[in-house]
Amino acid sequence: CVLWVRQENVQANEYNPNHVASPEMTLLHTSIREDGYTMPIVTYDMRNGSREIVDGFHRNRVAREYPDIQQRVHGYLPVTTLNKPLDQRIAATIRHNRARGTHGIRPMSAIVMDLTRSGWTDERICQELGMDLDEVIRLKQITGLKEAFMNHEFSRSWDEFEKKYYPKE
Repeated sequence: CVLWVRQENVQANEYNPNHVASPEMTLLHTSIREDGYTMPIVTYDMRNGSREIVDGFHRNRVAREYPDIQQRVHGYLPVTTLNKPLDQRIAATIRHNRARGTHGIRPMSAIVMDLTRSGWTDERICQELGMDLDEVIRLKQITGLKEAFMNHEFSRSWDEFEKKYYPKE
């Protein structure tokens, strides 16, 4: 169900790794000017009168930064509601971004680590965010190997290596 809510009741989230370059922002403005809002902004109802953006931050920016669009929508934004816990909203944001082919590497790496800290396995991250295991591991390496792999279960071969080359005294 698409609702029209006041712009001031819609706020950005803290985790979106997406970035849109200036030419694409101009194109997004042109698109909304010429075609209207063809996709609503996906939000989470904070239950205090405000909504946090899950997907659509840049569509939100266009309505705020371009007077012609702000006048056209009378200070309102088209939104849908996704009422899920934070980790699932983060996953939804990433799925939306990846489906469009845009996301930043360093912020993506931080998100993978946040989900890992939340108890998500590498396999769940792969499944929920549409990634290969190699990509998850590469993103973990960006944020630091020690933390990324401290709960990882390794094969016994390392124990054998230590016994052979570093015998206990």
